[in-house]
Amino acid sequence: MMVRVLVPSGALGLNYDETALQRGIAAGPDIIAIDGGSTDSGPAYLGRGVSKYARASIRQEWAGLMAARAQARVPLVIGTAGTCGADSAVDWMLDITREIAAEQGKPLKVAVLRSGQDPAATAQAWQDGRITPLGNAPDINADVIAGCSNIVALAGAEQITTALQTGADIIIAGRTTDTAIIAALPLMRGCHSGGAWHGAKIGECGALCATNPQSGVIMIDFDATGFTVTPLADGAHASPHTVSAHMLYENADPFILYEPGGYLDVTGAVYRAVDNTSVRVEGSEWVPSDDYTVKLEGTRTAGFRTVAIALLRDPHYVAGAAAWADDIVAKCSAKIEARMGLADADYTLELRLVGHSASFGTLETRTGDPFEIGVIAIITAPDAAKAAEIGKMLNPYLLHHPLTQEEEQPTFAFLFSPPEMHHGEVFEFVLNHVLHLKDPMDAFRLEVVELA
Repeated sequence: MMVRVLVPSGALGLNYDETALQRGIAAGPDIIAIDGGSTDSGPAYLGRGVSKYARASIRQEWAGLMAARAQARVPLVIGTAGTCGADSAVDWMLDITREIAAEQGKPLKVAVLRSGQDPAATAQAWQDGRITPLGNAPDINADVIAGCSNIVALAGAEQITTALQTGADIIIAGRTTDTAIIAALPLMRGCHSGGAWHGAKIGECGALCATNPQSGVIMIDFDATGFTVTPLADGAHASPHTVSAHMLYENADPFILYEPGGYLDVTGAVYRAVDNTSVRVEGSEWVPSDDYTVKLEGTRTAGFRTVAIALLRDPHYVAGAAAWADDIVAKCSAKIEARMGLADADYTLELRLVGHSASFGTLETRTGDPFEIGVIAIITAPDAAKAAEIGKMLNPYLLHHPLTQEEEQPTFAFLFSPPEMHHGEVFEFVLNHVLHLKDPMDAFRLEVVELA
């Protein structure tokens, strides 16, 4: 038994090569699978339950894939719909699907897999001992969990298989592991389990496992002993190097990948070039676990943020930017405490120096000779009004603060007037834990929707 999976792109919204997609359709896939997002872009999207990508982009690309599905007469599945996989994002994706279906004039059976978790019920699961931490997980308690704005469980192959068994034309899934939507059908049809999970990992980001990675479209053939991966765009080539290297992508261990129900071990995998485009892989092993767990992701409000940007060009201040920034933070913090009554624990104020140490802070090891430094002020406070007030209190420092009291008062440049930009509510991740399940579907809800 051979199962052919067509992956149009690493994520819906990143575009795909339409010519390469047509090559894939002509090759006769058994399923079209695409990811909708991840936690890569931070906690804001799960916090708000919204998509990172423009609706217009999602709509156009999804319409193309729905047309391709109709042409190929195979299921189309998207995992982690709407970037974060929250129930609101799944509903957003379903609405887009309804609009396109009406325009294309084709009746559709849509399976909707929701992975959102009720914070109160999740807090109870924590108290019952059914939630355990992963490595470097933050300390939590029932109150932290109950205060989450959104919690999702990451579905695995079992939940996608259940959705496929409905006979749906389209599956819109909430949060899933990146690999689950690719591995499910090969596993369902009896392909090699190690090969199914390994091939799914290699294909999760489309053509990132090949040259010309932004072309997106790849095809993966799964069978009884392994898998073969083939990029489909002009100028895209897979090699044993590009394929094996993808096990390093977003993975702490290049040989082990944990998934719901077990882990993938590629220690014994052998990568062989079939030609100058395709790579064959065999020898991967799937190791089932005795306990079925799904990872949880949760976010809570971390405060409200105001941001301001100033520019330093005077060589004296460029050279002394770090000392200048430290002095501003110290003096402004003292004024905030004296005039607003806020202690250090009530807010955060930091100045990041772009061109100096904005990325790594005190861990920065490189030095240079910049001619200009951008100063990004980041203020986080319990509410929007306090964040805005601190931003105004900081304003004169960013505009006129001297390095020493003996020198003339300087004037620096703001990008905008007013310089303060109000970011609104910000979020933080608070869960890096797993939920123990008796049945894989216990944390998920499946609905079948008929679109006339």
